[in-house]
Amino acid sequence: MSALKPELDGLHAAISASGDVAYEWDVRDGQIHWHGDVGGLLRLRSAQDVAHAERFLARVEADGAADLRRSHAEGAKTGARFACSYQIRRGDDTLTWIEDRGLLELGTSGEPSRIAGVLRCIDASREAAARAERHTGFDELTGHYSRGRLREALEHALTYSVRYNAPGVYLQIGIDNLALIHDTYGREVAERVVIAVSRELDRSLRASDVIGRTAQEQFGVILSGCPSADISVTAEKVLNAVQQASVMSEKGYLPVTASVGAVAFPDSVRTAHDAMAKAALALEQARRSGNNCYNLYNLSAEQLSTLRSNLAVTELVQTALRNKQVCLHFQPMVDARSHKPAYYECLIRIYDDEGNVLPAGSFLPIAEKMGLVRSIDRTVLELVLNELEGDPDVKLAMNISALSTTDPSWLRLLTAHVKTKPELARRLMVEITETTVLQDIKETIRFVAALKEMGVLVALDDFGAGYTSFRHLQELGIDTVKIDGSFVKTLAEKPNSRLFVRTLQSFADGLGLRTVAEYVETAEIAEILKDYGIGYLQGWHFGRPTPERSWLIPGNADRVLPADRLPGLDGGGPAGRDPAVPPAIAAMVAGILRPMGAH
Repeated sequence: MSALKPELDGLHAAISASGDVAYEWDVRDGQIHWHGDVGGLLRLRSAQDVAHAERFLARVEADGAADLRRSHAEGAKTGARFACSYQIRRGDDTLTWIEDRGLLELGTSGEPSRIAGVLRCIDASREAAARAERHTGFDELTGHYSRGRLREALEHALTYSVRYNAPGVYLQIGIDNLALIHDTYGREVAERVVIAVSRELDRSLRASDVIGRTAQEQFGVILSGCPSADISVTAEKVLNAVQQASVMSEKGYLPVTASVGAVAFPDSVRTAHDAMAKAALALEQARRSGNNCYNLYNLSAEQLSTLRSNLAVTELVQTALRNKQVCLHFQPMVDARSHKPAYYECLIRIYDDEGNVLPAGSFLPIAEKMGLVRSIDRTVLELVLNELEGDPDVKLAMNISALSTTDPSWLRLLTAHVKTKPELARRLMVEITETTVLQDIKETIRFVAALKEMGVLVALDDFGAGYTSFRHLQELGIDTVKIDGSFVKTLAEKPNSRLFVRTLQSFADGLGLRTVAEYVETAEIAEILKDYGIGYLQGWHFGRPTPERSWLIPGNADRVLPADRLPGLDGGGPAGRDPAVPPAIAAMVAGILRPMGAH
């Protein structure tokens, strides 16, 4: 026995150091023997205060005691360890959360004879969980409900409205031109605008109205007990309140306006999803009328037909994704001089149950509105990676939506493949649009950096159609710019298009970026682009998108450029371009591309 004393002393010391308390509970006589500082854990004068089961259970809150008894009964039935948590009243009359883990031992009769377990205080973890729950339920910037919690509140409001025939309104409020404010003045100023609008909404609406932030520049408001006749008055009140939002920038006070879409319930909608979708349609219609406008959801026969068509397309896309009725078509990107394919762009197609193939333009815009684009992007990525794995020589490009640049699951999927097969990254190019960059430049920079770290090439699509400043181009660290097709298609007949393309090429050269021209449909346009120094060409003149893997067709292998000529990997620009663009004209075009306030 004396030989065990040092080991037992060490065990007691370890339990005390951990802050936990071990116990042995004799089920037959109710006696509990404690190991560790139970007095400190429960703030008791002596361990004798809980030395018996009755005295211990008297301190456990009623619900917790019931849970503990159920855990004991389940443990006795299965022989497995039990674990439960409950609140217990301490000696100073305060409550603390306890995690109780243990094992029941059965006697010779098969009945429980002893319980051995450990108690641990979990107040800190419960508080952390509560903080996490509060964080998920509320918008961090404004303190209003998150989109998910607002949807729950809207469901409750709709249920009450239907049951008691009580009228209500859901408003979708969009801050006008917030993306432009963000790009011009920076993220901090844009966030100050959001906070200022949030503050004015609090001031102008009733205490019973529920406000949530549903998107970067949008708020949702639930107006219970609001009859249809009062909607226009309330909307005007909101529009006037937003104009009172005062935000200072380096250029002075910024004017702030919003647009409002409204839908009445229960007349027009019965579910939260339906209410949010229809209010979003009303907001979109209000924005078409200009800034600081309001629109009530009230579809015409033509709009209703469009909505039904959109819902049908949505169902078709969901079915295609679920049943794997998705495929890729491939279009070559050719060297402007040799006309040899350098790589291929992958374009999504879906097909219905009859085998009819639908191009992206017929479903992708609707899928983006209906929240399906992330699933589409993940599916396309899987298909593209499969193609890269199937042929060690092919080089492919794919488009990605703005939403997927902030989707961790998309990056995780790519990382998982590249981790085991890093050579895939070197043969992949990801194209992001200029509008994606404008939505959140800092987030896009982080996304591009993550791709570049893996070895993936990055292209900026539709270059010249937006307001990306050249400072942003440098910060992004992209490899290639694709000149917007609207300029390319009109090269032969419009001098302004030729000026624009030459100037964009000049700037791309200055930044060390490769260039691709899309929508090349004639030999004449291809020759003009070659003379301007454009590196690569894409368009029907060189091949329409096709499901055939033309790089596998016999005789085509010698037409494909070697890997070191993939845009972004080869060094030096093509020769033979036009004389340099005059500085005055270059400055003019730069001013068009650079938003006010950008550096």
